Amino acid sequence: MTERVAREVEGVELIHIPARGPFPEDANGDVLLVGARSVPVMEEALSSGVRWIHIYGTGVDGFPIEQLEDGQILSCSRGASGVPIAEWVMATLLAFEKRLEETAIHEPWDRRRDPGLGTLSGKTLGLVGLGGIGAALAVRALPFGMRVLALRRHPRPSEVPGVEIASDLGELLAAADHLVLAAPATAATQHLIDRDALAQVKPGVHLVNVARGSLVDNEALREALDDGRVATASLDTIEPEPLPEGHWLYSHPRVRVTPHLSWSMPAGRDRIVDIFIANLRHYMAGEPLEGVVDVEEGY
Repeated sequence: MTERVAREVEGVELIHIPARGPFPEDANGDVLLVGARSVPVMEEALSSGVRWIHIYGTGVDGFPIEQLEDGQILSCSRGASGVPIAEWVMATLLAFEKRLEETAIHEPWDRRRDPGLGTLSGKTLGLVGLGGIGAALAVRALPFGMRVLALRRHPRPSEVPGVEIASDLGELLAAADHLVLAAPATAATQHLIDRDALAQVKPGVHLVNVARGSLVDNEALREALDDGRVATASLDTIEPEPLPEGHWLYSHPRVRVTPHLSWSMPAGRDRIVDIFIANLRHYMAGEPLEGVVDVEEGY
């Protein structure tokens, strides 16, 4: 990655900072490129005079926002994974409705039996979050004939034509046949899907989490799965991550766990770097940056 930055952006001097130190004496740059997780040298790096910090990733959970100094700008490669994640979600929705796993056969079958397949057409997709992932998913779900109802932190009209905005979480939960979590992990979204929320869902809902595992109260989810309120939970993000061996989510018949891979696509990591390079050019030209984090909101 650093070789690509040096090759594509003129006038940039790169200084490598070991994650565990020691902190280089000559590390007095304007820009800091870091991972989202805090490392031992992070506090020293943030206090070295840098003015702009860019996170190599699409989220900021795990980054020590409280260590930022006044005037510092924080950004991330937000939206870099929107398309592959949206495609992955569409695959899970279709797999649920078409019962792909249950209807696979390994012996002759009875042709007279009704397979009982569902359809996305006419179903309601409930979106918690309408950022890069939510918007990319909406434009793919609408052509399938789905109603798309979204909840966002600050209610305002959707940038995607055809998407309705829910007045509150309760309205969204009551209407959704497929409930997709695509909101950032913040204090406000911690265990957003708890017992109270799951008491309001449409019976037989399909829950999909491509946000962060912290949005879901696992024990509340277990109760809702056991009594059928949640028909299936497709979880690409979980808490804790990775799950320990023997965790009940691995073996529950209504749960499908995948190892946080929905972002994956050919050259997926290149897209993350693309956004940083574009931002670096913006910064050097004195132009507004993309993907700036609201440190008060936490995303």
